[in-house]
Amino acid sequence: MSAERGTRRELPVASPAEVWRTTGRLVADDRGALVGMVVLNCLAVLTALVGPWLLGRIVNVVETGNADVRVVDGLAAAVLAAAVARLVLTRFARYAAHRFGERVLAVLRERFVERVLALPAATVERLGAGDLTTRSTTDVAAVGAALRNAAPEVFIASLHVLLIVVAVFLQGPLLGACTLIGLPVLWVVSRWYLRRARAAYLAEGAANGVATDSMVATAEGARTAEVFGLRGRRVRDIDLAVERVHLARRRTLALRSVLFPVADLSHAVPTSAVLLLGGLGYFHGLVSLGAVVAASLYVWQLVEPLDRILLWVEQLQSSGASLARIEGVAAALVPRERPPRPRDERLEVTRVHHAYTPGRDVLRGVSLTVRPGERLAVVGPSGAGKSTLGKLLAGLDTPTSGAVTVGGVPVADLLDGGGERHVLLVTQEHHVFHGTLRDNLVMAAPDADDERVRAALAAVEARWVDDLPDGLDTRLGTGGTRLDAARAQQLALARVLLADPHTVVLDEATAMLDPTTARNAERAMASVLEGRTVIAIAHRLHTAHDADRVAVLEQGRIVELGSHDELVAAGGAYSVLWHSWHGDGPGGDIT
Repeated sequence: MSAERGTRRELPVASPAEVWRTTGRLVADDRGALVGMVVLNCLAVLTALVGPWLLGRIVNVVETGNADVRVVDGLAAAVLAAAVARLVLTRFARYAAHRFGERVLAVLRERFVERVLALPAATVERLGAGDLTTRSTTDVAAVGAALRNAAPEVFIASLHVLLIVVAVFLQGPLLGACTLIGLPVLWVVSRWYLRRARAAYLAEGAANGVATDSMVATAEGARTAEVFGLRGRRVRDIDLAVERVHLARRRTLALRSVLFPVADLSHAVPTSAVLLLGGLGYFHGLVSLGAVVAASLYVWQLVEPLDRILLWVEQLQSSGASLARIEGVAAALVPRERPPRPRDERLEVTRVHHAYTPGRDVLRGVSLTVRPGERLAVVGPSGAGKSTLGKLLAGLDTPTSGAVTVGGVPVADLLDGGGERHVLLVTQEHHVFHGTLRDNLVMAAPDADDERVRAALAAVEARWVDDLPDGLDTRLGTGGTRLDAARAQQLALARVLLADPHTVVLDEATAMLDPTTARNAERAMASVLEGRTVIAIAHRLHTAHDADRVAVLEQGRIVELGSHDELVAAGGAYSVLWHSWHGDGPGGDIT
């Protein structure tokens, strides 16, 4: 895979060699269908050559002056039969090609989804929505069009051209030579186009990704943009992104505006040559009139397949660039072996530094040991690095330096290596996937049966499940049952129970719920957290009050660590926050 990137936040793209290898593997996996498609297309092309040859025979019979009506009628009937046979064979050939293309595309889509889901969460967050959205929609659609239409069309047309040229040579070497007159010009302009097309279409795909990212970010943050008066700035950003798309598309259009006119000229030259040279050859007795007629029809038949080749070669260049972007996701994956099993449940943070932007550390030399079964609260002012530490503890990101381990094994390796989930992060965002209620739950424990699923729902007091029309088979999301925030959180907590981690990291999981709903959710959460190690990213200090220990973060460093009572008595940073929260001391912001 190459390191080509359109922007700083883009995933890599695959090299041309990797694209060819991928194409070969996809085709080889369905060899039987490929052979059937090739046979049907060969037969369809051969029947297309029969008509001009028979017409040439008719001309020669009529030219002799001894034409038998029955012979002419028989030849005409054969021309009609050949046309019908070609129609039937072409229909089945295209059907076979579409089925082959859809099967290959299904494999490609499944592999793409698997790779995207295997990407580290931090990578996905840094990318934004635009690049992945474009690759999973526009690029996949382009490859699908190529598999269904472009590749079969180019193959059929190329075979058609080859057989037509052979058929013209059989009519006479002079006539056959005429078909080759336009090929050098066509070859030169095609080479010129192909050398430039890959880079141009990759740039167009990258520009589309940036524009999509900008529009998605603006739509999601529309209210914030209005509140802070950022509407004009967001519009300018989108205009700039769209302008880049426009320039990229003008570049690909400029390439096409050279390719197609030159191609049209190269089609006209062989036809004129056959008529002129064939006429001279006929008058000098070198070829028969029927041969000239047949050759003229054959050369005229060349126009359509050559046009199809050029049209679909352009599509193949676009889809080739799209396939390179789809396959490029694999370059962001780091192959990992299944990690060793942790020796215990002790979670350790050792001299951790972490930065989202090089040179700007969010965490600075953090060291911390969380004992099994302990309840630890992490508090501090806004921007201190609390949520970042929570992600590192759950293995959703890896530190820039230092280590976060559980039982001596890096937490991120346990997650990326497909191992058992030992540490789980629960945030205030609870996603409900399209699918059934059962699908939304067993993703946390694929081997869970219905009895275990229902037990998890009962433990989080999700009594509403009994009122669903189809029980666990009820479809959720768009077009199905929509869950409010409280029910979505109960669903998330049931997933935690099914995943059964020994450590749970809570990043203020009830912050966005109303007080009544939050109390119910916290009661349900208590049953989930029982017997587990709990690390609470606390934005409200009553959480810290109930914890075994409290870690105070300031500017990316742990400045205090101890029990609530110890820290309040010490009169340090935590004491200031505590008294401020109760309104009886100096101000302090812990949000």
